[in-house]
Amino acid sequence: MQIHVVKSKIHRVKCTGAELNYIGSITIDEDLMEAANIIQGEKVQIVNNDNGERLETYCIPGPRNSGEITLNGAAARKVAVGDTLILITYAILDIEEAKGFKPALVFPDEATNLLK
Repeated sequence: MQIHVVKSKIHRVKCTGAELNYIGSITIDEDLMEAANIIQGEKVQIVNNDNGERLETYCIPGPRNSGEITLNGAAARKVAVGDTLILITYAILDIEEAKGFKPALVFPDEATNLLK
């Protein structure tokens, strides 16, 4: 049996941009991506703490040490700059492997989105 488990989480970051006229995706500061073990093109679930929206898209790296968290394309309609977001990725693991798996949990500075 295989199950879905949390692979990584970037907890409580501020949305820094919403670019409607873009192909799609979420742009995430590359430092945050690395800390959370997220790779370019990986599916990311976005949970908006301010309006309750939940959506999925794929990620692209943003400039390092920028704190950038920008929703692009149609997803831009689901956020406002300044909204507090939680970004989550999942993995499918064998149940025995999942029992010992430890996700990458990242808690950036809530004011700047930078690693502490």
